[in-house]
Amino acid sequence: MNEAAFLAYLRHLPLHAGARGLRDDAAVLGDLVLTHDLLVEGVHYLPDDPAEDVAWKLVAVNLSDLAAKGAVPEGVLLGYPLAGDEAWDSSFLAGLDAALAAFACPLIGGDTVKAPPGVPRTLSLTALGRSPHAPARNGAQAGDLLYVTGTIGDGGAGLEVARTGEGPATLLARYRRPTPRLEEGQALASGVHAMMDVSDGLLIDATRMAEASGLGVTIDLAALPLSADYQAVRGGDRAARLAAATAGDDYELLFAAPPGPLPLAATCLGAFSEGAGLTLHDAGTPLPLPDRLGFEHGA
Repeated sequence: MNEAAFLAYLRHLPLHAGARGLRDDAAVLGDLVLTHDLLVEGVHYLPDDPAEDVAWKLVAVNLSDLAAKGAVPEGVLLGYPLAGDEAWDSSFLAGLDAALAAFACPLIGGDTVKAPPGVPRTLSLTALGRSPHAPARNGAQAGDLLYVTGTIGDGGAGLEVARTGEGPATLLARYRRPTPRLEEGQALASGVHAMMDVSDGLLIDATRMAEASGLGVTIDLAALPLSADYQAVRGGDRAARLAAATAGDDYELLFAAPPGPLPLAATCLGAFSEGAGLTLHDAGTPLPLPDRLGFEHGA
């Protein structure tokens, strides 16, 4: 059973109205926004990634979901396995302290469990925030433009740097210590029709937004924003852009907004229209969809 099939089954269970049909980045109860994410060793981070960086990433990926709802962080709940490695635990706590301080997000509570030594760690965090305007993933409208903040592909390229030990430190940092776009999300929330973060890959996440909104989406691969470091390592041709668009781990904000001025800098990638599915082109040249649009658990 893959992630999509599992979620489809969950939607038959009794759901709270705040769950938004399990089709969003977070649950919303009034102005309270709640999200929960896991990091699994060997899936979301490498076994030899520094524990401080793993702690930072655990906080950052959860706060990225809050950012997509325009929320101000209220606090977090930690779920942590104690596996008998005091040095790792101490380093993790140092990284957790640094991340919570950096994002002004205090610890509220959580739980610890004893884990068998040598078993891959599974770390969990619940983040809570508040937002007067929490845009849903399914609110895109026909005629809206599709935008993304920042640059795309750096997280995926950074993973390769972590694996090989070769490449710019800036890319490694984008993979190990992503920055949730909290201020950007708060600035955008009241004016966009839909918003989510790019975690599994730009193409798959844009497709999810379009499907949730009952629309089709067209993306111009040539418009994909790439950093100078990414282009120095991977180049800027069509293959490099396609790799960036399917890599994931970027944690930038992807949003649908009507034509007009924005409160911050963002790149327009395409548009939503009546219909269904993803249409991809490169500066007007139609492109077939790749076999893999991004990452999906269980696929």
